[in-house]
Parts: sequence; structure tokens; C-alpha cells
Amino acid sequence: MQTIFITLTAIFAVATLVTLLVGLFSMAKGSDFNKRHGNKLMRYRVIFQGLTVLSFVGYLIVR
Repeated sequence: MQTIFITLTAIFAVATLVTLLVGLFSMAKGSDFNKRHGNKLMRYRVIFQGLTVLSFVGYLIVR
């Protein structure tokens, strides 16, 4: 069970990082992509951060 939570934590952390970087680079570039998807990307980042924390807390509880 611990392995599942560690794996989920890693997956969500990578998803958070990727979403953050795509959002930051699109904002820096100032493209039309940012105007259409910038807010949505930052919302996904917050969701992935929350899932990362929840899966880590789940690991701590199971441990």
C-alpha cells in the first residue's frame, strides 16, 4: 500500500511541475495559447498540488 501512495505522489508531483512549466512559459511568451488556456493551466496546477499533498498524507497514515 505504501508503494501505491509513493507512486501516486511522484506522478502528481511531476504533473504539477509540467503544468506549472507549461503555464509559465506560455505566460512569458504571451501567446494566444496563454490567453485561451493560462487560467485553466493554473487551476490544474492547484488541483495536482492538492492531489500530491493528499497522496503524501495517505502515505504517512498508512506508514
